[in-house]
Amino acid sequence: MAKAALSRVAFAVRAITLVVGLAAWEAVARSGLLYRDVVPPLEKVAVACAQLIMSADTYRHLGVTAWEVAAGFAVGLAAGLAFGVLMGARRFFGEAIVPYVEALAAAPKIVFLPVVMLALGVGIESKIALGALSAFFPVVLNTAAGMREIRPVLIQVGRSFGLSAWQMARRIYLPALARSVVISMRLGLGLAVVGVVLAEIKLANSGLGFLAIEHYSHFRIPQMYAVLLCIFVLAAVANGLIGRLLPKH
Repeated sequence: MAKAALSRVAFAVRAITLVVGLAAWEAVARSGLLYRDVVPPLEKVAVACAQLIMSADTYRHLGVTAWEVAAGFAVGLAAGLAFGVLMGARRFFGEAIVPYVEALAAAPKIVFLPVVMLALGVGIESKIALGALSAFFPVVLNTAAGMREIRPVLIQVGRSFGLSAWQMARRIYLPALARSVVISMRLGLGLAVVGVVLAEIKLANSGLGFLAIEHYSHFRIPQMYAVLLCIFVLAAVANGLIGRLLPKH
């Protein structure tokens, strides 16, 4: 009963926050304090959203971005999990390499875009690579941290049965890391979206990032906000679906 009441209060707070945020947006839009359409009225944004949904071209751009994000996220997740398990399982290796991983993780991934484009060109491969690079670091750091939390007795049991490195990873490490893996997926997906969209904004001729910067270049600001809102909603939905994978206690 207390949990249900808490859920209702949380829902009410979210609803009030959304209403207040929209009201503040509309007040700023109507105030005339900012240059025309920098913060457009909600009515214009709603119309732009409807036009975006009804346009067939939108789905072509959406398909490109979705493929780039999915491929980049899959590569970054797989590499991050493998490297994170290795860092956690081999403590000396982990301690030696973690300062470099943390330093690279703190760097804005967009700075790697010129290098990625030199290596892979300016096509879809560079967008996938930047998405993978963006997803990799939160996954590897979170996985390595989760490895350090695994109870030593589980590792001792696995080794006493003579399990190979692959069997240890599959039967001991990954099941114990279930919660860390899901959290890593949520973090990695969000940053993969950011990496891909930034790459599309910088250099692309398709994708939602390209569409957003195209509207910006022609000062179609409500349309730009509609595209950004579309990206936000889709990313939030995907993140919520992954969150359902969290193991129940």
